[in-house]
Amino acid sequence: MIYEILKSFETKFSHLKKKGLRVDGLAITDPKRKTHVIKVTRPLIFDNRELPRIYQGMIVKTNISGDLPKEFAIDRTKEDWHKREYIWAPERFEKFVERCSGEIKTKLDNPKMTKSEMLDALCFGNFKEHKVKCDQLIKEGKLPAYHKN
Repeated sequence: MIYEILKSFETKFSHLKKKGLRVDGLAITDPKRKTHVIKVTRPLIFDNRELPRIYQGMIVKTNISGDLPKEFAIDRTKEDWHKREYIWAPERFEKFVERCSGEIKTKLDNPKMTKSEMLDALCFGNFKEHKVKCDQLIKEGKLPAYHKN
């Protein structure tokens, strides 16, 4: 059954392969509950609005491939780096879009994209939702606040 879902996903979203999507297969995220996910890899500049978060009841888990631009540069060699910096902070997406909007529009083949559309495309499909979630996690002490480098 789960392999049929994976095959269906691969078929339905095969057109995104030319945009850099790679379907990595299935993975188990919770061995006790036997929770399976569909794992995919994509470049940072990719329109995430074209991918569902859940497909036929399975979560679509995304990894980013390739080098990240300077806005996302974090020294991961430092101990506890993740307690001081959050790589996907909304401010990083905003700075990247401000600096590279021309490149983003070209790579996404949409010269009329607005800043808001670019942020949604890059930021997991919904920038405002991501920002609200991050702000809440910062208040709860689960994510570090963004600090300018």
